[in-house]
Amino acid sequence: MAGLPGSGKTTLARELEHHGFVRMCPDEQVWREHGHYGRDFPRGEYRIRERPILDRIAAELQAALGAGRDVVVDHGFWTVDEREQWRVLGELAGADVLLVYLPGDHDTLWKRIDERNRATYKDPNSMYFSEDDLRRHGSRFVAPGPGEAPLVYDGRPATVLTALADGDTPQTTR
Repeated sequence: MAGLPGSGKTTLARELEHHGFVRMCPDEQVWREHGHYGRDFPRGEYRIRERPILDRIAAELQAALGAGRDVVVDHGFWTVDEREQWRVLGELAGADVLLVYLPGDHDTLWKRIDERNRATYKDPNSMYFSEDDLRRHGSRFVAPGPGEAPLVYDGRPATVLTALADGDTPQTTR
């Protein structure tokens, strides 16, 4: 998947999980291992703590795909290089890879994040974000272009499931 915080990645990923996909979520693993960003460890250390987790998830992804499982990686994949790296991982494991782009305007994303902030200490997939954090992240996010052939998510999981069913034997969506 490709999308900023609040774009609906986890909601979609959980829906796909209900349809038999293995859901892999780096943010939840960071939370399990290190606690809450900005409370249990310094805000500037997220990427340092996330790196070994992403490496483990990459290996788990390849193993699951090699076993013929459908997988959804619940992660933002903010850059073209990052998306390309994970696309190659999937293809090397024999998967058909579908990139789902979850766009969102600032006001909608902020409203969702603000609501989620209220549950930040109860929800393992949630971390406190300020509106400035969203602006900063938005300035680093590179939306997928036509060359990446993304499926632009319309808010309906059925659209993704139909796109996957219309493929040969898709095994992963990221």
